[in-house]
Amino acid sequence: MVNTLLAHDLLWGMTPEQLPADAPSWVIESIRGGQPVVVRRALSAADHIAVGVRGRLREQRYATVMSVDAIQRHVRPEALCHVSIDRDLPAVRALNQLRPMLDSFEWVWGVSGSAGFEMASGFQALHESSDLDLILRTPQPLSRVQGQELVKFLDAAVCWVDMQLQTPNGAVALREWAGPSKRVLLKNASEACLVGNPWNPQEQAA
Repeated sequence: MVNTLLAHDLLWGMTPEQLPADAPSWVIESIRGGQPVVVRRALSAADHIAVGVRGRLREQRYATVMSVDAIQRHVRPEALCHVSIDRDLPAVRALNQLRPMLDSFEWVWGVSGSAGFEMASGFQALHESSDLDLILRTPQPLSRVQGQELVKFLDAAVCWVDMQLQTPNGAVALREWAGPSKRVLLKNASEACLVGNPWNPQEQAA
C-alpha cells in the first residue's frame, strides 16, 4: 500500500502506542479520539509512512511516522469532492460555488486541509476564517495562462482558496505557477527546489 499513499491522504488506524514517548498530550488526545492522520511529503522507512497529526488549534501540528501495517482506512482528497458539510461557513459556501466548474475539468480535483479533514472524519476543523484548500492532479502540464485563468476563477469565491498542483514530480502552488516568477518551488518527499517547469524539473527557466 505504501506506494499508493500520496500527500494529503487521510489514514486511520494509528494508536497512541505508536507515538514517540515525548509526543505532546494534545497529540495523544487526538489519536485516542479516533482522528485520522494526514500523509506528509517526507522520506520514511519502507514499512512506515510520514504523517501529521492535527490538534484543535491551528498551530497544533505534529510530524511523525505511522506503520503501514496499522492502516485500517485510507481516504484521498478526490473522494471528498461531493461530501457535504452542514455548516454555514465561508469555506463551505466557496466549495459549493466552485464545485460545478471544478467538475467540468479534465483533471481530477480534491479537497484537502481543514475542509477535507472535516468531510472525511466528522471532526470539526473549519471555522469562520478558514481558507479552502484544494488539490488538482495534473499529470500533464498546465500552462501558466491556464493557471492564471484558474486563479481568477478561484478569486471570485467567497473565501480565500489555495490550490496545489500535484505533478508527477511533486507539488507546486497554483498561485506561484500563475505568477511572474520564472522559477517556482516544487516540493516532493526528498526536497523542495526552485524549477522553471514542474513537469520537467531539468528544463532550464527561459
